[in-house]
Amino acid sequence: MTPFITISNSGPLRTLTMSNPDRRNAVPPSGWRELAEAFRDFETSPERVLILAGADGDFCAGADLNAESVSRPSAADNAKRMRRTNAAATALHRISKPTMAAIDGVAVGAGMNLALGCDIAIATDRARFSEIFVRRGLTLDLAGTWLLPRLVGLARARELALTGRIFGAREALDMGLVADVVPAGDLMERVREIATTLAAGAPLAQSIIKRALDRSSSMTFEQSVAFEEQAQAILLGSEDVIEGAAAFIEKRDARFEGR
Repeated sequence: MTPFITISNSGPLRTLTMSNPDRRNAVPPSGWRELAEAFRDFETSPERVLILAGADGDFCAGADLNAESVSRPSAADNAKRMRRTNAAATALHRISKPTMAAIDGVAVGAGMNLALGCDIAIATDRARFSEIFVRRGLTLDLAGTWLLPRLVGLARARELALTGRIFGAREALDMGLVADVVPAGDLMERVREIATTLAAGAPLAQSIIKRALDRSSSMTFEQSVAFEEQAQAILLGSEDVIEGAAAFIEKRDARFEGR
């Protein structure tokens, strides 16, 4: 069986490329396990930034419904199938290091939510997005219910999810779903530029920032400042803070080690 995921490392950057020829990189049944394992492996790897991309001019067309029938024999079988999808979403969410999505072509359904699950998304000007589930008689999955309203607000999330309409990269930028829109030929150069900046950042601080922002909408003001107090107390005792101060005084780039 041909792997769905190809892994390549370049210095501190790791790129996962999804490939399902002629299916716009729709995720086959075995692909969810590959994604989950690849996300977990990155978490324990020495690489500092993960880039998720698609092959041949598309990001991901969601689940490959032709490869596995939507109709299942029982609710238990359906739940088992969804546990594979949820495992991939959870593994991506639990990554403590920065993650990026490089989006070209289609990013629809679970493919769109894979992109939204990354910390920073960059799209080409020909990228197209859709929470297409409702047009297939389905509800959002791959954590779209959690991710979408946090990124665009509840009212816009309702409109996108209930219509399942297709929209372009510029609208995605205006809504805050992506951080930048570039010509297709410049996508990976722009992504690697940002990823290189992220890789030079302080790993402990980045991990705590990710955790704090994920929790921000469910914490009260008092809980937020209490979290910041505890987190900052830990970071102030780290070697990274000492290195950051030394680099500032010496007018050089910091060399953070995550300690």
